[in-house]
Amino acid sequence: MTAPETPTDWRAAAAAVELPTQAFVDGRYRASRHGATFNAENPATGQVLTPVDEWTAADVDDAVDIAAARFEAGVWADRDPAERKAVMLRFAEGIRANAERLALLETLETGKPISQTQAVDVPACAGTIQWYGECLDKLYDEMAPGGNDAVIAIRREPVGTVAAIVPWNYPLIIASWKIGPALAAGNSVILKPAEESTLASLLLGEIAAEAGIPAGVFQVLPGRGHVTGDALAGHNQVQAIAFTGSTEIGKRLLVRSGESNMKKVGLECGGKSAQIVTRECEQLDAAAEAIAWSIWYNQGETCHAGSRLIVDRRVADALLERVEALMGQFEPGDPLDDATVMGAMISTDHLHRVQGYLDAVRRGGGRVIGGEVIERIEGGAFMRPAILRDIDRTGQAAREEIFGPVLAVMECDGLDEAVRIANDSEYGLAAAVWTDRLSDAHRAARRLQAGTVWVNCYDMASVATPFGGYKQSGIGRDRSLHAFDKYTELKTTWVAV
Repeated sequence: MTAPETPTDWRAAAAAVELPTQAFVDGRYRASRHGATFNAENPATGQVLTPVDEWTAADVDDAVDIAAARFEAGVWADRDPAERKAVMLRFAEGIRANAERLALLETLETGKPISQTQAVDVPACAGTIQWYGECLDKLYDEMAPGGNDAVIAIRREPVGTVAAIVPWNYPLIIASWKIGPALAAGNSVILKPAEESTLASLLLGEIAAEAGIPAGVFQVLPGRGHVTGDALAGHNQVQAIAFTGSTEIGKRLLVRSGESNMKKVGLECGGKSAQIVTRECEQLDAAAEAIAWSIWYNQGETCHAGSRLIVDRRVADALLERVEALMGQFEPGDPLDDATVMGAMISTDHLHRVQGYLDAVRRGGGRVIGGEVIERIEGGAFMRPAILRDIDRTGQAAREEIFGPVLAVMECDGLDEAVRIANDSEYGLAAAVWTDRLSDAHRAARRLQAGTVWVNCYDMASVATPFGGYKQSGIGRDRSLHAFDKYTELKTTWVAV
């Protein structure tokens, strides 16, 4: 079969693609007990794709019982690391073999351009699973120094059953950040995708089973957060929660942990990431390009989007002229057209929420450049990129996570003020500094309260590096070997000799 190339090809593929609608539990697709459903929708058209089963608390009990039983039986955790590695590598290859269908399902549900789900999301998901699979026979236990009368061993052991609750903006990538290390550590894993982006995640369950992951070790449960997610968060047989989403829900998960079994909680929450451009920055063209992509890629629906631009007023106009000139590259269009750079936002409700921030800026006397809703795309949730200038630094648009293609500009006098503005936030996920002075770069990078700091670049990433935030941007880290901290317990064993 020829791979789709044109929008017509992709629309034909979309009309023919099989849509998974049931949970993947115990090695097979399985209906919920009570027949409850929610709708999977296409934000580019406003149309319902299919009803999907919703797993309620009673259904969650069944899935958790299965996961816990498989863990206790040791069908995965007790297998030789080389065997588990081989299975995870097959899992990664299975993702690549199903790349076209996975990319199409993600685009249909999220409105992301098909060119990006194909070239970025699916390959990154497969690469992360592969990376953690490769880790399996390269991780060593530790020996603590002691006297001649004892051997002291320190080892990591899997926690048991892990619930991974992931958002809709990068459903496959962020799922892989959780399930990769959790499976590699030997846990049973239950993935709960966002209700807005369920279909591709359900297919992951089938691909994992075909790769040889034992039935019940990796399961996927569809449902809304306050139903399925809450049941997992409060379950006494779930030993860890790994979550990416809003700070509000992250706080709720901490409460549910305390109300139940004090399960481990790893959180990657909101962000209002700052990009500082100093007066010593001479590479304004490169800075403008990076700034535009950091906030307008993926419709601005990115946790670490560079949504705050803090620029020295002596170069502000020159920089903003360059950024504004790039806005036309991000004209929203059909997500099934390979030429589209900016697709649909996740829903009309979210579009209206983002537009509310623009309206508030206008009422407050600020300037809104761009940001128009695209009425010509009937039924879809499309808006143009926006730049906000002359805004109140204490206002909502300057401080809250908008989660849309909106760049909030604040001018400053010098690096010290820029860093103060950047750190004056409840968030601390990421930041960047643009300068030609190496000393300023070092000084700013050390002082910025953020989990990732880029210097003269933005959004460079590797699965080998940790990702997470300071302050209310979360607890713990995804990616890298540090991710194992969330899915393992340390055990010290003393052996007298």
